[in-house]
Amino acid sequence: MLASCHLLLLSSAMLVPTFVHGEDLSWTAATNKVHKRLRREWIWNKMHISEEKNETLPHHVGRIISSIQNSNAMYVLEGDGANSIFKVDENTGDVSAYERLDREKKAEYQLTAHILDRTTNKSLEPPSKFRIIVQDVNDNAPIFVQRVFNGSVFEMSPVGTSVTTVTAVDADDPTLLGYADVDYKVIKGQNYFRIDKSGVIRTAAANLDREQKATYEIVVQAIDGKGLQAAESGTATVRITLIDINDNSPVFNPTKYQFEVLENITLNGEVGKLTVEDIDEPQNRNTKYSFASGNFQDTFLIIPKPYTNEGIIKPKKPLDFEKTSSYQFSVEATDGDISYANSKTKGSKSIATVSIRVIDVDEPPVFNRPSYMFEVVEGSDIKKAIGFVSAIDPDRAKREIRYRVLRSNYFKISNNGAIFAERILDREEHSWHNITVAANEIENGKILPQLETHAQVFIKVRDINDNAPQFTEPYQPGVCENAAPGKVIIRISAVDKDEMFPGLKFTYSLISDESNFTLIDNHDNTANITVKYGEFNRELVKTHYLPILISDNGLPPQSSTNTLSIHVCKCNEAGEFTFCEEAAKQMGVSVQALVAIFVCILTIFVIVLLIALRRRHKKDLNVLRKNVAEIHEQLVAYDEEGGGEMDTTSYDVSILNSVRQSSMTSPRMTQESRPCVYSQVQKPPRHGLSGTGEMAIMIEMKKDEADNDGDLLPYDTLHIFGYEGAESIAESLSSLGSGSSDSDIDYDFLNDWGPRFKMLAELYGLEGGEDFAY
Repeated sequence: MLASCHLLLLSSAMLVPTFVHGEDLSWTAATNKVHKRLRREWIWNKMHISEEKNETLPHHVGRIISSIQNSNAMYVLEGDGANSIFKVDENTGDVSAYERLDREKKAEYQLTAHILDRTTNKSLEPPSKFRIIVQDVNDNAPIFVQRVFNGSVFEMSPVGTSVTTVTAVDADDPTLLGYADVDYKVIKGQNYFRIDKSGVIRTAAANLDREQKATYEIVVQAIDGKGLQAAESGTATVRITLIDINDNSPVFNPTKYQFEVLENITLNGEVGKLTVEDIDEPQNRNTKYSFASGNFQDTFLIIPKPYTNEGIIKPKKPLDFEKTSSYQFSVEATDGDISYANSKTKGSKSIATVSIRVIDVDEPPVFNRPSYMFEVVEGSDIKKAIGFVSAIDPDRAKREIRYRVLRSNYFKISNNGAIFAERILDREEHSWHNITVAANEIENGKILPQLETHAQVFIKVRDINDNAPQFTEPYQPGVCENAAPGKVIIRISAVDKDEMFPGLKFTYSLISDESNFTLIDNHDNTANITVKYGEFNRELVKTHYLPILISDNGLPPQSSTNTLSIHVCKCNEAGEFTFCEEAAKQMGVSVQALVAIFVCILTIFVIVLLIALRRRHKKDLNVLRKNVAEIHEQLVAYDEEGGGEMDTTSYDVSILNSVRQSSMTSPRMTQESRPCVYSQVQKPPRHGLSGTGEMAIMIEMKKDEADNDGDLLPYDTLHIFGYEGAESIAESLSSLGSGSSDSDIDYDFLNDWGPRFKMLAELYGLEGGEDFAY
């Protein structure tokens, strides 16, 4: 079905399609008829208006037309800028813009048209959405994306070489008539650079030389494609840096050089430096030095120094003042990597003359060979020279030379360089001897120690056959007492201390055939010992000693007799040894030795452990040990005497009173044994302290703790209170105030009590007629 009403949107410029819900109606200008298009749903309609219009506001945009014939119909707008930028005449449907529009700020507005009943304010038909398109005009000049651009190009580049690219943008619509097209031109520096339409800056000259001018600053202008030129915002500065290339040749400065060098300069030493000027940057300097004349390439070499571009002259071989005292030659400096295509100094050369004067030096002797090697037969006569060394003074003085052997007890050397052995040489002791011979110059009969040269001498001791072969190892074979004839007991071999040359052969033989064994030579320097008759009797002979003669084929031949001890053993049916008395003895001895070693190790470990424990115990005691002066000062300073005898069982203090009283009548204390008096003293009951208050309770608790803790040191001291107790049978032991007391007690008897009371006797006894009581 068709909708009951229709909403038409008309533009001031053209007729536009009309929106109908369910169908589409459009106006045709020629026939002024409505063409009916069925089954079309939503159609988006557009209105257009130019930006920046200079006409008087408001600007008519278009008209909303409805097919509904209702006198109460009212048009209303909603959306972007509705009722502010855009307003509609509620009666006619004319849409007008009340502000000048700028496409660059907003190019399109989305609006919704409503037709309402004035009375009920209800929609007479569904709302219709439409757009207002702001049409562009060429009102914006191009602007560069940045005010300063940077670029670089190699110097001496060909014309048209790309340097950098600049970019300017135009805010106008790029789809309309070329409004956003941008053209460029160089307005400063056009003699050196140009720019194309795409913004690429290229070189316009081929002689851009970094050494003359390293940087350029040009100004580029952006122009609108339609001829609208930019003001200040349409220009940009481009800073262009020329990159250096190696296009300049080095030039000597100065062109004459004079050097002096000692003749003993090392091969790595420096004779002098050649300097050149190259206006290229350091990384593009690659100076090559060569000899132009003089032909001293075999004597000197010139090494270029990379960064400084200097040429370092060094000796290629040792200099000798006596042979050549001066050198003179020419040196040429070139640049092998120079870019000749763009070089302004193409083919130029720079030549300098060099003079070198060699200074004479008093040099040490020179051996005619760097090292020597001699051979000597072992056992040779020590009076015969092993070899000769020779050295000369290279200077014009030609001083006499003296030789000496350094740090060797085997060799000596004569004044003429002859080397002798100090003792008979034995190849088996040392087959090679490496010695150092020193040569010194002599002046007026004195050795010049500063002029000394060393040479290495290698002496090989050649072998002679002076050692007889022996068993390879101390064999201890065993044989079963019931071994059958022909049974192989052991295979023996021999060694020789002499040089084992490839053709060396050992031969084996028995000294006597009167034995129960035979020897078979294997002809490979080994031999087998076999049983001859068999049936050995262990009860008669437990070990058979078989002497064997071993000989070699040296010149002269050497031989020796070696005794093979063969033990007779008990064997099982399989022929395996079950018991060999000699082997058991040896095993017993080895076990005893191992046990003895283990016992010694265990004893040492126990002793070390005891010493460590004793030191630790003494360290603990020393922590609490104090001298007498410290104890006395502590008592005086703190006015503390401890808890008395009632809080300890470790010492009987009552002896002091009893002995003191008896000493009034007896001048010396008897050493009779008696029971401990303190053990007979009974402690008063705890309730006896109840009247003393909280202090007594606290004292009693601490005394119990001290009585039951055996780890506290000392056991009869408790420095926690100044209360002495009322039940102490020893009375007060404090020496405080004793100097002012009128006591008539004589403590001199303490000297008779022995060393244990020596300290008390010194403190309270009379000595020298003075009273030392405190």
